[in-house]
Amino acid sequence: MEGVICRLPEVIRIKKKYRCYLYVDEAHSIGALGPHGKGVCDHWGVDPAEVDLLMGTFTKSFASVGGYIAGDAKVIKYLRSGSFGQTSETSMVPGTCQQAISALELIIGKGGTDIGQKKIQQLRDNSNFFRNALIQRGFRVVGDPDSPIIPVLIFYPAKIAAFSREATARKLALVVVGYPATPILLSRVRVCISAAHTREDLERAVEAFDEIGTLLAIKY
Repeated sequence: MEGVICRLPEVIRIKKKYRCYLYVDEAHSIGALGPHGKGVCDHWGVDPAEVDLLMGTFTKSFASVGGYIAGDAKVIKYLRSGSFGQTSETSMVPGTCQQAISALELIIGKGGTDIGQKKIQQLRDNSNFFRNALIQRGFRVVGDPDSPIIPVLIFYPAKIAAFSREATARKLALVVVGYPATPILLSRVRVCISAAHTREDLERAVEAFDEIGTLLAIKY
């Protein structure tokens, strides 16, 4: 929700000090962060073996459905034998599995293609351009550079619907978020950037943001 990248090396240091298990949610980082798009471990140059459980989704960078948990073979065996999702839910259909596999192969450059690497770089460039452009226009933007999740604070709950209506009128697709998904006075617009956005797309979106921000007086 915040577009914040956890300080994984520091978290791992604490984990080792207190001998606890570490579970990392990579829903918005896998396929997006790091020089090779391998997520938050790649971003920090951390060995994934330092993390006990890595969880991610196939619905974002992989454009499919479902998700995954990666970890020690004994833990995965236990989850397979006893988790509700394994025993009571339906499995992913073959087509969605292949979609996730194909996207992963593209990201890691299997077959010698550099399409995945170019998309990762484009996503990073798009995210940082959009974030910096909104900050320069006077918006209160939270989160970290390189993150494709860009939250812009509205604060006032009454302005959530107004922002959504004005964005729709300008053909701008985004998500507005309020209580209880956020604290009641930390309402926001949540933008998800794509590698497929062109610079013209982003510039038009910035102009629309600028107009709405002035109209609703949310440039803090």
